[in-house]
Amino acid sequence: MASFLDSVRLQPAHGYVAGVAIASVFVNTWAAFGVGAARKKYNVPYPQMYAETSHAHSTQFNCVQRAHQNILENYPPFLMLLAVGSTYRPALAAAFGALRLFGFISYYKGYSSGDPKKRLNPGTAVGYMGLFGLLGLGFEVVARLITS
Repeated sequence: MASFLDSVRLQPAHGYVAGVAIASVFVNTWAAFGVGAARKKYNVPYPQMYAETSHAHSTQFNCVQRAHQNILENYPPFLMLLAVGSTYRPALAAAFGALRLFGFISYYKGYSSGDPKKRLNPGTAVGYMGLFGLLGLGFEVVARLITS
């Protein structure tokens, strides 16, 4: 008798999921390059993670650095939820994943403006819709596996 897990197969729509995962590498790299450019612009040398508060441009640099750090903090859960959530509904998972990436970009652009309040904006809210969608798909996978 075949197990329930034997019925889970990759679908052509999983290609969209892979595309979103690959696009996420570019989003993360773009944000990292932004930090590098800010380091040069504001003269914050390595290995200093953040500029000291006494630095003339500490707020501007630290906002750019913090924006990228936030993406890094959210990146492993994003990839895990994208992968798990795509088990049964890959096209929907890819759509939610794309919304989450849009939110990362919007958050980064707002925060790196130098005004921390701009990190929370309509684009960031769209990103959270993607996150909550991926969480919902993940819960569906858990429920279907446990009850099979």
